[in-house]
Amino acid sequence: MLARRFGDFATAEDAVQEALLAAATQWPAEGLPEHPRGWLVQVAYRRMIELVRAEAARRDREDRAARREPGHRHATPAADEPSTADRDDTLVLLFLCCHPTLSTGSAIALTLRAVGGLSTAEIARAFLVPEATMAQRISRAKQRIRDSGIPFRLPDPAEREQRLATVLHVLYLIFTEGHSASIGPDLRRADLSEESVRLTRAVHALLPDDGEVAGLLALMLLTDARAAARTGPSGELISLADQDRGRWDPSAIAEGVALVTRAMARGPVGPYQLQAAVAALHDEAPSAEATDWPQILALYGVLERLSGNPVVALNRAVATAMVHGPAVGLDALAVLDADPRLTGHHRLHAARAHLYELAGDTPSAVAHYRAAADRTTSLPEQHYLRMRAARLDGPAG
Repeated sequence: MLARRFGDFATAEDAVQEALLAAATQWPAEGLPEHPRGWLVQVAYRRMIELVRAEAARRDREDRAARREPGHRHATPAADEPSTADRDDTLVLLFLCCHPTLSTGSAIALTLRAVGGLSTAEIARAFLVPEATMAQRISRAKQRIRDSGIPFRLPDPAEREQRLATVLHVLYLIFTEGHSASIGPDLRRADLSEESVRLTRAVHALLPDDGEVAGLLALMLLTDARAAARTGPSGELISLADQDRGRWDPSAIAEGVALVTRAMARGPVGPYQLQAAVAALHDEAPSAEATDWPQILALYGVLERLSGNPVVALNRAVATAMVHGPAVGLDALAVLDADPRLTGHHRLHAARAHLYELAGDTPSAVAHYRAAADRTTSLPEQHYLRMRAARLDGPAG
């Protein structure tokens, strides 16, 4: 709302952060206001007025000093209350942050920060760069948007097409962080998962005939349908094979299957549709043993050719093991050791541990479960991996 009203994205973010800080300090002491959103909007709006006036006064002083004569004072907005506080501009902000004047990496980082709500540290971990480097990248991206004078509105169809791939990638990353939090005591961040689904629904409503938008929404629904069964009573992680499928959400599964079925029938088929098709095969299987692994392996083969993503290659290796045996799967994983994007990644060690366990090589499985646990920053994943190692190692472990 502030960015739309004032046309200054960076200053609007500062004002919103100050409003959130005020809420974090005042609400616990004074109680939750009757309308929390309205309270935040009002405080942020007033702070924005102060910041804009301070900036205008600074520029005015600089102009006077430069000309040595009275300068024309920059106009500042009237301090009236916002009249459109309930309007949801998130989709506009999403496309704004994905503007083609930014590099893809900068656009993704900025959107994760401004729209997704991820911290700079979380984004830095996702990009495998130091936090200070990411902070500079985000700051430069905000400055570029400010300098470009980009209007705060949804882009026209041609512009939208330019930005759509980045928008979908950002939404996928937000969902992924929500589904499996990269750090902290909780396996899942429901706020991020729910917001990414909401935003993807909005993009789907805007572009109902786009197969990849439908595929991404289907992937989110089919994956999130299993959320209730992923953790036990104490918050411990439960693997897909061990989950109580009676706790999966049948309505979300039905909606996701319908979306991906319609999208793939229209063609052409893209990466999100293929991932959604894999998720649908898992969700529709009545048991882990009844999973259609040959079909999943075929889908991962197509997906790997389309994307070149090392995580896809890792998943294909696991599917290979489920179809052709763990020895063949381990051979496929060995090829990934040379990929620098997976060097030292906990998921590579976890996959290798799982396949060694299937092959009956307990010492190797234990070693790789422990190596994976040492490399993940997610506490539920750490506990799960160490528990797997301890169970295999027996009393001596």
